[in-house]
Amino acid sequence: MQAMRRASRLLVADGWYHVTARGNERRAIFRGDGDCKQFLEMLGQLPERYGVRVAAYVLMGNHYHLILQTPRANLSAAMQWLNVGYSVGFNRRHRRTGHLLQGRFKAILVDGEGAWLGALAEYVHLNPVRVGSLGRGEAERAAAR
Repeated sequence: MQAMRRASRLLVADGWYHVTARGNERRAIFRGDGDCKQFLEMLGQLPERYGVRVAAYVLMGNHYHLILQTPRANLSAAMQWLNVGYSVGFNRRHRRTGHLLQGRFKAILVDGEGAWLGALAEYVHLNPVRVGSLGRGEAERAAAR
């Protein structure tokens, strides 16, 4: 019996993507301002290193959302650098080992034309407000465990 291969990502030159990654077991990937600062510094290097354009982002306690454009069709390489580099730094700062992020990052190719991109940016930016208003803040989730 052969193992099933995972599906290849659709990498598109000048493609727009909604990218998300979540903490392993839905655990925190940002424990404080130092973690957020490190992630944002690395995110800020994506344009120079990979030519990736960062249109929007939001950092939540246990996950993040990004809206990226990839002129070179190199989303996987850029995200591997970001996720691995951030995870290694996080593990060093917090003296831990093991996986930080749960599985592969999720990337949805979106239409960069028209109102879709604006609607997606609004969704990303309002995510913290929406999660808080639904009573799904970190304190409520921790109490439910």
